[in-house]
Amino acid sequence: MGEKTISRNKVLGIAGLGWMFDAMDVGMLSFIIAALKVDWGLTPQQMGWIGSINSIGMAVGAFVFGIWADRIGRKNIFIITLVLFSLASGLSAFATTLSIFLILRIFVGMGLGGELPVASTLVSEIVPAKDRGRIVVLLESFWAVGWLIAALISYFVIPAFGWRIALLLSALPALYAIYLRLNLPDSPAFSPKKSEKRTVLQNIKDVWSKEHARSTFVLWTVWFTVVFSYYGMFLWLPSVMVMKGFNLIQSFEYVVIMTLAQLPGYFTAAWFIERIGRKFVLVTYLLGTAASAFVFGTAESTALLIGSGILLSFFNLGAWGALYAYSPEQYPAVIRGTGTGMAASVGRIGGILGPLLVGSLVSAGYSIGFIFSIFCGSIIIGVLAVAFVGHETRQIELA
Repeated sequence: MGEKTISRNKVLGIAGLGWMFDAMDVGMLSFIIAALKVDWGLTPQQMGWIGSINSIGMAVGAFVFGIWADRIGRKNIFIITLVLFSLASGLSAFATTLSIFLILRIFVGMGLGGELPVASTLVSEIVPAKDRGRIVVLLESFWAVGWLIAALISYFVIPAFGWRIALLLSALPALYAIYLRLNLPDSPAFSPKKSEKRTVLQNIKDVWSKEHARSTFVLWTVWFTVVFSYYGMFLWLPSVMVMKGFNLIQSFEYVVIMTLAQLPGYFTAAWFIERIGRKFVLVTYLLGTAASAFVFGTAESTALLIGSGILLSFFNLGAWGALYAYSPEQYPAVIRGTGTGMAASVGRIGGILGPLLVGSLVSAGYSIGFIFSIFCGSIIIGVLAVAFVGHETRQIELA
């Protein structure tokens, strides 16, 4: 299995395609929530639950599949998660009630949550140390492409043909990614012999052993604060724009413009991450996110709203790229899938709470400015953890 080699660009392309389809689905969900509100007459709490239930699935998927990636290999989990995600996403196009839609979203989330940390682990183990951070951030940049396609599908397809067709469109191309992945070799760091000697419980315990506790504390804190704020803000973007007085089509247009800013966010982070380091990128880009979130929440004019929304996308997604590069570098190969998966899973708990918090605070009459200030504060906590407790892992050879 480990005999087969693959070029750096090919592994980036194959992993990136799956990542792109995942992003398409998450990106479209924010527009579908806005469309379902009209179709099914949803309350703000029900809208919040759609985003949160996705994250419940992602939390379970990141935890379970992260652990299994250390048992049965990165490649196998990579394929299983994509199949699960595609099938559930396609089936959710036929949902007739909110309950059925929510159940299918749990399975979509499980596939999605399991795939992302395992993909970044696999890529970081195949790519040499000098390029590793840059390539993992570039892998993350496929997320922006997926979001952009999602925004375009939502803009052109949802108003004309409805949200069901949009969901079917997002599930179909994933079949191509599954076909590509069958030719992918497994990670050279994964050893079936070593994995058989270790129990799942031992792997989980080792993540919090004396040797790794500091890294785990930093990762869990940053993952929680970043995912809590990201899903709280971005899943509600189209709806927040509507609340600020724009119609649905206008809000889709503005979100497309904001999404475009994600790409330079990734590319600049990819450039800095190998030249200055992981901690620099995480701290700088998270501070940029916090400042942009505060301005976006309190913006009154259209120009300030779009300007701060663009900066929010730029900084937030650059930070995400750095986080995916940084996480697998904290652990040795035998617990790398488990450690990265568990950190992502803790993050997803933040992703459950973020959208629910927005829904309940909007219902209680709190301003968008107040809500976005909460996200601003949470990101600052993540910044402090990385800056004062985190290790720098630039150019370190993976064990």
